[in-house]
Amino acid sequence: MAQQAGGGADGGTEVPLLLSPAPGTTPTPTPPRRNRFAFVCAMLASMTTMLHGYNLTLMSGAQLFMREDVGLTDAQIEVLAGSMNVFMLASILAGGWFADRLGRRSTLVLANAFLMAGALAMSLGGSFAALMAARFVTSVGAGFARVVAPVYNAEISPPSTRGVLSSLLDIFINLGILLSYVSNYAFAGLPVHLGWRVMYGVGVVPPVFIAAGVFFMPESPRWLAMRGRHGDARAVLVRTSDTPTEADLRLSEIKQAVARHAAGSHTGAGGVWKELVLRPPASVRRILTCVIGLQFFVQASGIDAILLYSPLVFKSAGMSSTAAALGASVGIGAVKTGFILVGMLLTDRLGRRPLLLASTAGVALTTAALAATLLLGSSAPSACVVAVLAVVAAYSVGYGSVVNAYSAEILPLRLRAQGASVGVAVNRLTCGLVGMTFISLADGIGMPGCFFLYAGVTAAAFVFVYARLPETKGRSLENMEVLFDK
Repeated sequence: MAQQAGGGADGGTEVPLLLSPAPGTTPTPTPPRRNRFAFVCAMLASMTTMLHGYNLTLMSGAQLFMREDVGLTDAQIEVLAGSMNVFMLASILAGGWFADRLGRRSTLVLANAFLMAGALAMSLGGSFAALMAARFVTSVGAGFARVVAPVYNAEISPPSTRGVLSSLLDIFINLGILLSYVSNYAFAGLPVHLGWRVMYGVGVVPPVFIAAGVFFMPESPRWLAMRGRHGDARAVLVRTSDTPTEADLRLSEIKQAVARHAAGSHTGAGGVWKELVLRPPASVRRILTCVIGLQFFVQASGIDAILLYSPLVFKSAGMSSTAAALGASVGIGAVKTGFILVGMLLTDRLGRRPLLLASTAGVALTTAALAATLLLGSSAPSACVVAVLAVVAAYSVGYGSVVNAYSAEILPLRLRAQGASVGVAVNRLTCGLVGMTFISLADGIGMPGCFFLYAGVTAAAFVFVYARLPETKGRSLENMEVLFDK
């Protein structure tokens, strides 16, 4: 007769064995199979953020041609490149409200509609004002996607693979970045007035298919439970959990989390903001410190100075050919995507904290090395390329793969959508500040001075991660407040 082994990872669930053990041997339990449906759902939600990555960094190569075609100045290029992050604040701060009212899935469909309209308007723009308006439309969709996709992924994922599935959006953001660099390189040979327009026009079609795919996703079980639709929530949990027992356990924890916050639910979104900003409990205050600190430091590292202005960085190191600079930028996208994948695969094995510590230390060291190569002037273009790729690799393996997942999973259920909005708003503001000041700052203190400054900020980030961030690997979302109560 087949025997059963207890004491599994879920705290005592019995796991049936496939074979009867031989006499005198120790039975080996068969681990539950990882849930593939949850992976598909998280992948579809994450694909929307690919369009954000594409539209954000396409400017790095397109601006070389827009200057001549539209007659843009350095100051206008700087504003146009960084404005997307500032414009995103409107939809980022509203994203939590839309996600709680319309649902996570409907808000993602809305995000795709704005991204499609923005890409079309950008490809048709003929003046600085028209391009700024198109950038704003694109930013609305990008802001919705950046807030809602990580929340949806965290809520749909079983604890066993939440780190991997929550990191999928970082994979797709960076896939979009890689595709933007490839687009820059591929269409650079077209006539000046046409090439950059084709680069943006390519981004019109994908949102249509992504939005169609999102319609086939189930709604977040936690959003359904917040609406009292417990039967629908359980149906989704059964499809997205590793075992039926785990689905029932997750539903029970979600109900308890909803009940804990029911007293303040009648105040609506205003009550949520009061709890977040005006009178946060000690645990919520600690959580917000971690979320806001992480989202600030991840952009204050200066990574967008590289992503948005890599051709300028390479040219300052002595790379005179535009084609060579754009080709080297493709390498940035490839390295970034590859190391994001490495970090994603390690998130649930090593944990969030070790990856963040390794990443912050690595970025500080490699950014200082990049600054040193730039001090050599035009004599070391190859060393500059190697240093840039090293910065991107160190950034991607931790910063790029963990921050969004960590920020989404530690926020309590009732505060998750609005709390994520606050974190992403800080992220985008810092990113916009870096993007809109890099050229001016480089003119003032020199490009090596810029990167020495970013290296110092990242060294401070290492101290922050070491002192403030606890490990969250393997914990249920509903158990995070207990961790931060300590």
